[in-house]
Amino acid sequence: MIENKKILIVEDESKVATFIKKGLQTQSFDAEIAETGSDAKLLYDTQVFDLIILDIGLPDMSGLDVCAYIRAKNTKIPILMLTALGTVADKLSGFEVGTDDYMVKPFDFMELLVRVKALLKRTVEVEQPSEKLQEADLELDLKEKVARRNGKVVELTAKEFSLLEYLMINKGRVVSKVDIAEKVWDINFDTGTNFIEVYVNYLRNKIDKGFSNKLIHTIVGMGYMLKNK
Repeated sequence: MIENKKILIVEDESKVATFIKKGLQTQSFDAEIAETGSDAKLLYDTQVFDLIILDIGLPDMSGLDVCAYIRAKNTKIPILMLTALGTVADKLSGFEVGTDDYMVKPFDFMELLVRVKALLKRTVEVEQPSEKLQEADLELDLKEKVARRNGKVVELTAKEFSLLEYLMINKGRVVSKVDIAEKVWDINFDTGTNFIEVYVNYLRNKIDKGFSNKLIHTIVGMGYMLKNK
């Protein structure tokens, strides 16, 4: 069940924040508004929320900093970022600090609602097959949120961890960019962007660099596969 979930709206434009809150309340969601990054941190630290809608352009700090603050405390809570900036670089900045989805202003409320429900449904339905995933000397500890290669901890961002988890769950199987966009970012893949290639390269540099046995493979024209040799 995703109804009655509590959502934190971090938005300094009062008309926009009120519009979102009222719309969510008509769908049986509970919602609180924070107009600054400081207020958002305080509310997050003192209340329990199921999802965050976060504007990047806040008056006292960047929403990216707020996202990083929340992610340091909670790697699972869905974060939907709002911004007037829509370039690939801007989106990558958001994904790098741990946002799950991204909407560019102005936006249609019904699209926002669909994305909110999808993010909440994913967190409700997700079932981890085990506490640890293993392939060759690569280990992913899903409970501690730690990756290790040859026994050494590999530092990953929240989104890199999610991407690696998806590849490892599907090890030995080709996953397309569309699969990754839908399952890791929960968005429709835009063929005009290259952020998935960028993130796969980030992951390769951390997982495979310095090892003769490469685990992350590109299957030309099809997608990517995690496999041992």
